[in-house]
Amino acid sequence: MSILRNIQSLLLLSALTAFGCHAQTPPPGAAVPGQLSKPGKPIAPELARRIEVLLRQKADLPPESTVNVGERATSDLAGWDTVSVTVTNDGNTSHPIVFYVSDDGKNLAQFTRFDISADPRALVSGAGRPSRGGPENAPVLIIGFDDLECPYCAKFHTSLFPLITNRYGNNVRIVYKDYPLPADMHPWAMHAAVDVNCLASQSPAGYWTLVDYMHAHADDISAPFQTGPVDKTLPLVNKDLDKITHDQGVFQKVDVARLDACVAKQDTTGIEASQKYAESFKVDSTPTLFINGDKISGAVSLSFVFGLIDTALQVQGITPPPPYVAPPPPAPTPQPAATKPATSTPGK
Repeated sequence: MSILRNIQSLLLLSALTAFGCHAQTPPPGAAVPGQLSKPGKPIAPELARRIEVLLRQKADLPPESTVNVGERATSDLAGWDTVSVTVTNDGNTSHPIVFYVSDDGKNLAQFTRFDISADPRALVSGAGRPSRGGPENAPVLIIGFDDLECPYCAKFHTSLFPLITNRYGNNVRIVYKDYPLPADMHPWAMHAAVDVNCLASQSPAGYWTLVDYMHAHADDISAPFQTGPVDKTLPLVNKDLDKITHDQGVFQKVDVARLDACVAKQDTTGIEASQKYAESFKVDSTPTLFINGDKISGAVSLSFVFGLIDTALQVQGITPPPPYVAPPPPAPTPQPAATKPATSTPGK
């Protein structure tokens, strides 16, 4: 298997997968990943030999290995054909590796091709979720993966988002998706996510009111954990979450029986799907934001966030607000001068 390690250490051959039981050579004209399915044409023996010698040198292949250079096939890049190469050693053959060879046979290349045709704003979907701020076609879409028990999410929620909506108005649309962290870290986050989504299905406005409340009062909600073990107090916390949700449903005049049934069922299917969706974008912590597809996680400054939004507006021909200037820190509170304690001279 040292041959695999040698080859994989090179960027040139980074597409090579593990050796296994594969066909020794793809049949002439067969489709190869990355190659167009068009009839192949024989490759000149002298060119095949130059390719083989190059790859042996670059990958430091053992002398007893066999390098098979397949037929040339028309590619979708003007001026280049493709060839597929397999390497056999100790009876094992690699998956085909696709290279591009110039029409004049003087250059060999391997490309990673990325589709950038999609609008970055649409990379992470906010479809079907309650939103704040601008309309559905707002030029900037912020998707936030949120955990209702997360103190950092609460800080973002109560400080950053009001400033964004005040600065950009209807140019920015904000959507939350669920990413509650594991129960051993945040015991009531999953239950809260289910509750707020039960209300969201009937009242988007109620959803945001509930999210606002839970972020603002997370410490109060968690207070019972200070008096006993999690397994004893968690049912009390969950019961409190259910009551908060019920009361907000009454206030929003929703179908309370339907809301209570949803809350009692505690179906986590939708939340788990949101978690899996988040992980497909390499989300592993909260809060994580996507600003027109541009990912932000961890601690960042307000001016940095505003800079991303400003850029997203500018590339669409929209003039952003004047550059953000952070307010000066508050002046320190004057401290009263220390009073020197009275002293007396012994004997006087």
